[in-house]
Amino acid sequence: MAKLSIQMLFVVVALVCAFVPVLSVEEAEAKALWNTCLVKITPKCALDIISVVFGNGTISDSCCHDLVQEGKLCHDTLIKYISDRPSLIVKEAQFLKKRDDLWAHCVSISKTV
Repeated sequence: MAKLSIQMLFVVVALVCAFVPVLSVEEAEAKALWNTCLVKITPKCALDIISVVFGNGTISDSCCHDLVQEGKLCHDTLIKYISDRPSLIVKEAQFLKKRDDLWAHCVSISKTV
């Protein structure tokens, strides 16, 4: 099971790094955020969050709790970096709205428990 979790972590990190703009002006800031934020959330939840914002995925209540624990700054910044990717920038406004909607949903879930 631990081996699977480590493999999932590598998949998440690879996916996230693939979406980070290569020539980003704030590259050091982005690296610091990855190192700070990604340790606060499970790889499965990170994939679920990405699938909700950039696709039609769903998120569990437990992942919502992880997301809220991660913090709004981490969530906003990580999704912004991914949505700034040249291949995604056309739909950036849509992704940022989905990001905000997901945050509001997860905050409401976290308050009920």
